Amino acid sequence: MRFSGTSALIRLRALWMKELLALVRDRHGLAALFVMPAIFILVMSLALADAFSERQNTAIGYGVLDLDGSRSAQRLETQLATVDLIDEYGPLPDEATARARVAAGAMAFVVVIPPGFGAQLAANQTPHLRLLADPTIPLMVRNGFRQRVAAEATRLRLERVLERVGVSLMIPELRQIVERAGPPEIAVEPVGHDDGGQAIAPSAVQQNVPAWLIFSMFFVVIPLSAVFIGERERGTLQRLAAQRVSFGLVLAGKFVPFVLVNQVQAVVMVGVGRWVVPLCGGEALRLPDAAGALLALWLVSLAVSVAAVGWALLIASIARSSEQATVIGGVGNILMGAIGGIMVPKFVMPLAMQPWTQVSPMSWALDGFHQVMLRHGGIGDSLPACAALVCFGLAALAAAFVLNRRGNP
Repeated sequence: MRFSGTSALIRLRALWMKELLALVRDRHGLAALFVMPAIFILVMSLALADAFSERQNTAIGYGVLDLDGSRSAQRLETQLATVDLIDEYGPLPDEATARARVAAGAMAFVVVIPPGFGAQLAANQTPHLRLLADPTIPLMVRNGFRQRVAAEATRLRLERVLERVGVSLMIPELRQIVERAGPPEIAVEPVGHDDGGQAIAPSAVQQNVPAWLIFSMFFVVIPLSAVFIGERERGTLQRLAAQRVSFGLVLAGKFVPFVLVNQVQAVVMVGVGRWVVPLCGGEALRLPDAAGALLALWLVSLAVSVAAVGWALLIASIARSSEQATVIGGVGNILMGAIGGIMVPKFVMPLAMQPWTQVSPMSWALDGFHQVMLRHGGIGDSLPACAALVCFGLAALAAAFVLNRRGNP
């Protein structure tokens, strides 16, 4: 596939202009790319606002960092392990490890038992604990676990009372505990990456804007396949081949304009979440302030575009008609969205199902957005998701190239 640089650039520009004009004329395709996701973001953000603020505790995991080493601290860890709905990941060696595990999303919480915890219980003083929390866990889930820890700490205090005064003096001693000490104090700290920003918990809009943005980007398969298959049926691709326009150049001519369209989608959908949703009574989308974080968001968006357009070109190469492309691409997108946490957030799925989310490229994309938007990650933190998405897109693009070469020797 050899061609002169100047001639190829002129042809490539002409192909880009042709694709943009074809897309502008495709009203149904534009509706699928812009109107549909905007409505989804608006409706789902408003409809699920209460669900995200009042969700009951689901299967989550936690670790324990015991800095006290007392019998009371060990007893607290044992009692927490008896809670069926919470998976215990065991003790952690130090706070740096604990923070890293939470920031990476490896566990939802870390219960930090500070030095002197056992002595506070022995002296009938208010025990102080800390709870390191993943900011992607909803507020009510976090509060539910915090209350569970507080209840177990209170139970420990009552056990110490029984050891000191015996059952016969239990009632007056309980009254003294309530009057003198009060409930245990547990400081909750959302843990993100160490960039000085405050990690935030997901609201409905924080979940739905990136989720439906990803979903809409992959729906570029509908207008792209319509243009591609229409050109094949009208003989446009054959005429381009007769003019020595390589198929690689044809793919490049379609790739760049639709990646650009995806980026326009990203700007529009973020605008809907930031300004339109609040006008309708919902919460505004919050974005990081740091320039590096905004650049990381754009890189994730660009990587999603590469994956989405590569996937769309593969579907267009496989399908023999626009109807086939719509069915194959639409069903494929729905399956990837259902598995990848777009339609149902991953943290409410059963634990046995959560590893399967990594099969879907949409899951990688959502993880990349959440690393930046919720955990205040930077470019380095978003690179694994970006690399996976780009590799997926390039693999799909290579498969499309091979399939079309076999069909057009």
